[in-house]
Amino acid sequence: MEHRIVGPGPYRATRLWNETVELFRAKMPLRKHRCRFKSYEHCFTATEAVDWLHELLRRSQNFGPEVTRKQTVQLLKKFLKNHVIEDIKGKWGQEDFEDNRHLYRFPPSSPLKPYPKRPPYQKDVIEFPKWDDPPPGTSQENIPVRPLVMNPEMWYKRHSIAIGEVPACRLVHRRQVTEANVEEIWKSMTLSYLQKILGLDSLEEVLDIKLVNSKFIIHNVYSVSKQGVVILDDKSKELPHWVLSAMKCLANWPNCSDLKQPMYLGFEKDVFKTIADYYGHLKEPLLTFHLFDAFVSVLGLLQKEKMAIEAFQICCLLLPPENRRKLQLLMRMMARICLNKEMPPLCDGFGTRTLMVQTFSHCILCSKDEVDLDDLLAARLVTFLMDNYQEILKVPLALQTSIEERVAHLQRVQFQKSYPEVYQERFPTPESEALLFPEKPKAKPQLLMWALKNPFQPFQRTRSFRM
Repeated sequence: MEHRIVGPGPYRATRLWNETVELFRAKMPLRKHRCRFKSYEHCFTATEAVDWLHELLRRSQNFGPEVTRKQTVQLLKKFLKNHVIEDIKGKWGQEDFEDNRHLYRFPPSSPLKPYPKRPPYQKDVIEFPKWDDPPPGTSQENIPVRPLVMNPEMWYKRHSIAIGEVPACRLVHRRQVTEANVEEIWKSMTLSYLQKILGLDSLEEVLDIKLVNSKFIIHNVYSVSKQGVVILDDKSKELPHWVLSAMKCLANWPNCSDLKQPMYLGFEKDVFKTIADYYGHLKEPLLTFHLFDAFVSVLGLLQKEKMAIEAFQICCLLLPPENRRKLQLLMRMMARICLNKEMPPLCDGFGTRTLMVQTFSHCILCSKDEVDLDDLLAARLVTFLMDNYQEILKVPLALQTSIEERVAHLQRVQFQKSYPEVYQERFPTPESEALLFPEKPKAKPQLLMWALKNPFQPFQRTRSFRM
């Protein structure tokens, strides 16, 4: 059972679906079964399909060992709905698949998912301010001038300009590096870094660049607390106080400083259910619908952990600040609960780590349109986030430094073109420094008073040493 790695790129979820379907149809063992005194060739039971497919998904590097048997059953339900399999009577189209002895078979042909088509995207080219461009609505012909009295001197100036001896004066509008320019630089360079890490020729198939908000990026970089958590300007978008108190309670269990009510048996389970209900009823996943393809594409880099972390860092910078803050607080709580040995079991059927992944994966990542591998992809991503959340939710220092240096360079260029004399005084070139500060002759080193004239000659006794 070999499941090749599906790397980053457009339509990764669809490619994974087709890859899994082809492998399942080609490798699933088929044999003869009896049902109600009748024999059926080339079929399999539901339990056999669950066992084989579960093992395949767990061994696959595209999904990982965190895949549960329940998720495998859900995937087989979607296989039945999409006519990848059918029961021995030829029925399909409903998700009534169960882990039992019911018999299924493959249809003669199983259609693969077509790749969706998107309208071609024209890449935006960021234009930086040009110092000789007039502002909109102005031109050289509309420059206001004062009426001049013609005299011999003025006539001579105009005549010199006309014959080309003196260049004509031109009105130059000096522009500033505006806030909008800085925002465009942040957006352009951030997306450029992401494209480079993913190794794609274009981001148009994994991300709608028009929906990327540069203000979100800048806010997520600079408006943070000492712990690196985003600080919101609009307090109405904060987590409700009761949810935040519940998260602090479980994160610091059993030392709940904010707890004002007496605890009872099973109290921690009710608190966890409160948090799960709030996140489960969010209108949009924390990683947003329009970034779904970008995050799924990054999952193809998990074999290269360092590159995957860098790509996730940049993708998380694109999130709205309120989503990034909720994600940061949620991941910190999940990680602390998993590491807390004093935490009682929150569910009888699952371990703590599996419970965290299964409970919150759908509210972290899902697609607006139904994608058949949503659950598996979300579980894979949340598992990686839990193991590396401290690094992933940091601001990438290399990117921040590069952008800040770019902005500072443009500001120096603007200052140089606006005030060349002042710039030359403040930032002299090597040539101007040589004119202002001519090199002085180097002074010869002084000889030591006690140095001998011929230091290598044998020592001679003088009168001062005589007794």
